[in-house]
Formats: sequence, C-alpha cells, structure tokens
Amino acid sequence: MSNLNKIIQAVNASEVDGMMITSQANRRYATGFDATDGVAIVAAGKAWFFTDSRYDEAAGMAIKDAVVQQTNAENPYSARINAVLDEYGIKNLGFEQETMTVAEFAVWKEKLHAELIPQQSLMTNLRGVKSREELDCLIKAQRIAEKSFNEILSLISTDITEKELAAELICRFYENGADDKSFDPIVISGERTSMPHGVPTDNKIKKGFLTMDFGVKLDGWCSDTTRTVCVGQPDEEMRRVYDTVLRAQLAGIEKARAGLTGREIDAAARDVIKDAGYGAFFGHSFGHSVGLLIHEEPNLSPMNNDPIPAGAVVSAEPGIYIPGKYGVRIEDVLYITEHGSENLTNLPKELIIL
Repeated sequence: MSNLNKIIQAVNASEVDGMMITSQANRRYATGFDATDGVAIVAAGKAWFFTDSRYDEAAGMAIKDAVVQQTNAENPYSARINAVLDEYGIKNLGFEQETMTVAEFAVWKEKLHAELIPQQSLMTNLRGVKSREELDCLIKAQRIAEKSFNEILSLISTDITEKELAAELICRFYENGADDKSFDPIVISGERTSMPHGVPTDNKIKKGFLTMDFGVKLDGWCSDTTRTVCVGQPDEEMRRVYDTVLRAQLAGIEKARAGLTGREIDAAARDVIKDAGYGAFFGHSFGHSVGLLIHEEPNLSPMNNDPIPAGAVVSAEPGIYIPGKYGVRIEDVLYITEHGSENLTNLPKELIIL
C-alpha cells in the first residue's frame, strides 16, 4: 500500500474531512517527491499535490497517486486548495500544528474555506511505523555510514584535529554513495566528550575517549550511529564507565519490544547506569525514532508513557557524561517487533583502543 493510500485511510478514520500536508518531510513521506515548496491535500479518498513552476514538471513525473497542479499568481496555493474544498464539501481540514508557524496558520485560516483542525498525530503515527521497503532504505544508509566509519579508524591519532577527522568522515560518506549527511557529525575528544552534542574544533585529538556520532542520508532516509573509542590505553575507571554504558545499552535492547512504553524501555537502561552510581550523569533519553528526519517519534524516553508500535525504528543510545572529565555514548538503531527488536547496526561494540 502506498503512503498516500495509508493517509487516505487514516483521514477516513479520523475526525477531519481532509488533511493538508505542508512540512517538507511529510510531503516527501506522502508523495515520495522532495521539494522545498509544495502542499499536499488528502480528502474524499483522493490526493492532490500543488507546487510552483520550479517543481511542477518533476513532480508530475515522480508522483503517481495524486493529481499534480501548478500554482502561480493567478492560481495561488489558497485558490487551488479552495477549489478542492468547495468541490468535495470539505468543512474541516487537518493541519500539522507542530511544524506550522503562527504566521502561516494566520494566513491559511484567513484564506481557506474550511476550519483548520490540529492533526499532527495523524502523520506522526503513520511515519512511526516503517514498511519493509522503508526499512531496507534505512539499512542501506546504515551500511554506508558504517563503511565510512571503518575507513577513517586508521586516520585517528593525536596528529589530526577534530574538524579534520569529521571532514574525512563526511568525504567517505559521499565516496561510498550517500546523498548527504543526516546531521553534522559530532567528533569530540578528551574532556570534551562530556558534552553529548559537542561540536568539532580545530584542536588536535586528545588521548582518552573520542566520541563520534554520525549518519548519512540515502533517498531521504537517515542513519544514526555513535561509537566511543579510546586513543591510548584507558584507565580502570574509564573501562568501568564504558562497560556500564554498554551493559545499559544491552539491557535496553533486551527490553525493547512493541507494546511496552518508551518509559519502560528507557528505564531498563537507566537503572543499570543508576545502580552503577552514574545516574546523575545520564541526562537524555535512551533513544529516538529515525526516519526521514534524524529525530522522529516515538521516543524511548522517561516522558513517553505511550506504547511503542511494531515497525518503529529507534536509536538505542545511553551515555554517561562526567563534566570536565569525559563521556561515553554507544548508539545502535533497532527495528521494533512484537517479540523484541532487530539490531540494524553492524559494528562491534567492544571498546576500540587506538
């Protein structure tokens, strides 16, 4: 079943007569076509995609399950959408309240012939469950990132800067077939590893822990991986911290399955870190969903009391971050099933010492 047909079914089962899709990620999810401008409308068992002359021809060739129409000065987005609303008697229209600005909402509310109803969850719930085809795309992206990581290991030394290593990693992404990076790589060393989202600097890589958080985009789909290695020999406490993070990750992975809440899965990993005496140094959640965006829902978080659906693709990334000293994070990506999870990451997790 195409994603547009999934959206049609979801609209039919919802409280709205139709759905207006304005965010770039959700437009791509619905139509398979990526453009910086456009609006998709799903209503009355049909779908439309409106865009301007920059994308009209390409959209017409790429989109098979929706009527594609060009917008211009004579027929702006509001006119095209109102023609659909009026013809099919659409009185209320769902919209993405979490991605639409207040200014945009004010314009749409004034111009459209329907009441706008917040309906973000309709799209979020659909995107939270990946099809087999989507899963295969995510795995392909993951393999490119892993190959790139393995290729730069031999470059790591105290003679290269964090920025230079990050640039080498990005270069490998493109050489190995990625369309883009899914986010700016985190490459940080020494005491700076205590910052979960630290930014690479012009400083030479220091002895001690080196954390690399990286991912690629392929056909719109993102990968996400973190590995912490050690430059030089770790001391006993460093090994204990690394081992604690690894045990926490394995506990969370063991717990993960459909039907459990994000909070329950997070707790399995968090308890390991807490019991080891490092609870105060694990501030973020166990994981987040990955898809067309690097951070999606549902989350494996202490704040998520909703059950995780089968088909979700989520990160598993506990960490310990001791300010001014060092930090460790290990991240895999999981495919959630009714009976557990499938680990999509194919990299070793034993501490690599360089």
